[in-house]
Amino acid sequence: MTNSPFIHESTVVDAPVQIGCGTRIWHFCHLMKGCVIGENCVLGQNVYVASQVVIGNGVRIQNNVSLYDGLSIGDDVFIGPGAVFTNVKNPRAHRNQKANFRPTRIERGATVGANATIVCGATIGEYAFVGAGALITKDVPPHGLMLGVPAQLTAWVCRCGEKLTQGSTCDVCTWTCQ
Repeated sequence: MTNSPFIHESTVVDAPVQIGCGTRIWHFCHLMKGCVIGENCVLGQNVYVASQVVIGNGVRIQNNVSLYDGLSIGDDVFIGPGAVFTNVKNPRAHRNQKANFRPTRIERGATVGANATIVCGATIGEYAFVGAGALITKDVPPHGLMLGVPAQLTAWVCRCGEKLTQGSTCDVCTWTCQ
């Protein structure tokens, strides 16, 4: 038995793309030529992946998310439904701004909650947690819990996602918040 990727018949694939083993891509997705999707990922319904996007292994992207050029996603990242990513700081319809795309990085193990907005140029650190509906306009530290509009650092989270205070240890995974 092979662990080939599953791609729903309604998905549009503008070959060539790179899709890792065990990845599942569901209804009405669109994969642009040149994108890279790692192993054992899940892309929910209506996910758009631009040509220069790189997605790591074990990533879960929920329904109705568009991933634009300039975005890189590390391993084991969770992106909630309806999350929004931008790639230009000052968009105008009458200007071609492809030369002005600003890179955005989502690092290993991070979570981006439902309907969160990530303004381009930010890095979301390892195992950080962006709450639902938050607006990210600057870098998020590793393990940081960001809530609100604009988002503010409100606490810390361990690798398993439990909320911690500085100097405490998680009862679930035993990670200590330094």
